Amino acid sequence: MAKSGDEQVGLTRELSLELARVTERAAVAAARLRGRGDEKAADQAAVDAMRSELNRLAIRGTVVIGEGERDEAPMLYIGEKVGSGKGPEVDIALDPLEGTTLCAKNLPNSLAVISIAEKGALLFAPDVYMEKIAVGPGYPDGLIDIDASPEDNIHALAKAKGVPVTEIAACILDRPRHASLIEAVRKTGAAIRLIGDGDVAGVIDTTAPEETGIDIYIGSGGAPEGVLAASALRCVGGQMQGRLILDTEEKIARAAKMGVSDPKKIYSHMEMAHGEVIFAATGVTDGNMLGGVRFMKNYLQTETIVMRSSSKTVREIKARHQDMDKF
Repeated sequence: MAKSGDEQVGLTRELSLELARVTERAAVAAARLRGRGDEKAADQAAVDAMRSELNRLAIRGTVVIGEGERDEAPMLYIGEKVGSGKGPEVDIALDPLEGTTLCAKNLPNSLAVISIAEKGALLFAPDVYMEKIAVGPGYPDGLIDIDASPEDNIHALAKAKGVPVTEIAACILDRPRHASLIEAVRKTGAAIRLIGDGDVAGVIDTTAPEETGIDIYIGSGGAPEGVLAASALRCVGGQMQGRLILDTEEKIARAAKMGVSDPKKIYSHMEMAHGEVIFAATGVTDGNMLGGVRFMKNYLQTETIVMRSSSKTVREIKARHQDMDKF
């Protein structure tokens, strides 16, 4: 239902392009420090740029997934209000520099990422680990099960895809905690792509296995990143399940303050990001789906993907920015 004046309700198509500008600005700022070995400086540059651009948007936004609690992050903290104060009221999940280590070392798949949704539509996830499993679109509902063994999930996916298990590839974060998971997947005969960081990109890669070579994402990573990844899946289809790892009383209490009443609940991607959602990501470094920022003599080049749940539209934007002063 529409409201009069500036209080427009709903996420417009025009807002999709505006979000692309937000992630472009953050990606360029971070890319200027790419390969310099300074994670904090690259992250701060991305935060500053993203916040500045967000405040140009005609939205009344609240950061629900951000840089941390207010006392930990001076900008883009959880609960911060952003936007011009006019337009639709929205919740925002963001990571100005997904894969800070990747950017600092100039390794693949560092991104600037943002998702906006109707107010109350994004899971208010605490900064803890989350068990995750995800596949792309085109499979029957209920194909994957976070409580099933890795072997069962891999075999179910191969059967649904109509290929031998040896043609399935899983993406897993390269962490000591995943040693038994990696061993179990390898015993099936499936391939594994280990990544050092950037599990938002890992989940998104499952949406286009023909391009990325990734069929399934399995493992634990940050819960905020899980919400961002779920936002992308909401826009293009696919399946995802996540469960917060609340293994101490302190984490359980912190989650409860954020509205998590069942610490063992399994969330689907529909529960992590429901309603109308727009997702945008711009490459900072070269990756499986997006190229990184290119600094040419007379222009900058960026590659961005923008997804919109209401239309199931995915736009790939390769932009040449000849007015480099705006960055």
